[in-house]
Amino acid sequence: MTNIKRTLALAVSLVSVIGVCSCGSTGGDDSSSKVTTVPKVEVEDTDAIEAIPDDAQKTIRWMGTYNLNPDESKGEDKTVQMDLFNKKGGTVEWTQVTDSEKFDKLASAIMSQQDVPDIFKYEWMAFPAQVLKDMYQPVDDIVNFDDPLWSDVKTSAEQFVMNGKHYVAPIDFTVGTMMMYDYGVIEANGLSDPYEEYLDGNWNWDTWVELMEEFCENAPADQERYGINGWFQTQVIQQTGKTMVNYVDGKFVSNLNDPDIERAENMLYDIGKKGYVNTDWLGNAKTALKNGDVLFYCMGTWAMTGNNGPSEGDDWRVVPVPSDPNSTEKYMTADMLAYMWVRGSTANEAVKTWFECSRLAVTDETYLENGKEKFLNANPNWTEEMYEVYREASSNENKMVFDYGYGISSTMSDDNANEDGNCITRKLYEFTNKEDDSGKQYSWTELRQTYSATVDSELNKINEAVEEYIAKNG
Repeated sequence: MTNIKRTLALAVSLVSVIGVCSCGSTGGDDSSSKVTTVPKVEVEDTDAIEAIPDDAQKTIRWMGTYNLNPDESKGEDKTVQMDLFNKKGGTVEWTQVTDSEKFDKLASAIMSQQDVPDIFKYEWMAFPAQVLKDMYQPVDDIVNFDDPLWSDVKTSAEQFVMNGKHYVAPIDFTVGTMMMYDYGVIEANGLSDPYEEYLDGNWNWDTWVELMEEFCENAPADQERYGINGWFQTQVIQQTGKTMVNYVDGKFVSNLNDPDIERAENMLYDIGKKGYVNTDWLGNAKTALKNGDVLFYCMGTWAMTGNNGPSEGDDWRVVPVPSDPNSTEKYMTADMLAYMWVRGSTANEAVKTWFECSRLAVTDETYLENGKEKFLNANPNWTEEMYEVYREASSNENKMVFDYGYGISSTMSDDNANEDGNCITRKLYEFTNKEDDSGKQYSWTELRQTYSATVDSELNKINEAVEEYIAKNG
């Protein structure tokens, strides 16, 4: 657990506001209109990145659901990364695709070698499944992870190595979920403040469960109380540093018998059985916390910012997902921004420059400070202390945890490919804590027995694909 100081110094922030506001609001007008009072930072050219050579391809094709270029009809400004890229001689051409068709369109372009994009957004299925289908190429020729620009993401990049080659160059990380709560409710019930516990290094499962227990057990006769609502199960389990699928000596192996996972699953089963979990979809923090009957709301920051977050007069606070009390490491379930280098792209120099501009945009102190100002301006009821908690949770001081189970196959990894809308990996993380469609809440023993054979079968298939890939790419 982090030891941040009580006197918070925010002169330099280490996280980009783009990450904080990356997902859309579900609560009406978005808060971006409030950002206009913060001056746009002037993007200066820099010698830290070399210009694209004159004899090299300077335009890269981006296939995605959104445009990386600004929409001039809406008066949008260039992002820092685009401004830097343009200054280095590069431009981006957008191939528009919908979310449902994007992977099919990418595969079709690669197969036909027609209009092959150069970059594509990293998503869970990229590694290992799509790498093994020859959809991407390694980045080692264009990224030096020992360079100062990349050195602090090298450890995370090592998690995405196939046949000795790196396939992912992490640009930025944002904490996947945080817990928001109403301090007025904490104070009215005589509970210890989670933020103070966090500052003191005591914010862990034990503290969290004790707070929920005290809050729920002392409910007035006319009030039904819950300790938590939202999405937290995966993040809680991964505070052990363990995942359902490991990648060891070039093979993907099941980790379902790990005792730390079992300990975490048993704890989640227990709080579910005790009724501490509100399993309804409440949508955002404003809805979840408005009546004072839910102690914690856990979700991505999209659900607790803008119109989804605190209003004037609210005294709400945030803490990360509580840590495993048995662990001394700092783990975080993170959303990763990265661009895959598509197989067949020959725009080496331009893609290299795009990666570097993207990385500089989220590490340069000037741009980060401007991002912090924009965020606090757009979210005036967030305090600097809240923003600092978010910053620390997203920093590279944590070991970022990724489960390969989400990138194995449709059965293991794609919610939409499963009849009940939950892929096997999601079920393994969540179904000890909530009921399935038939109303059953599984113990971890039951859940493991139900799905372990499927996991083993899917891992056998992917390991065969790994062997074929290595044999072909020697």
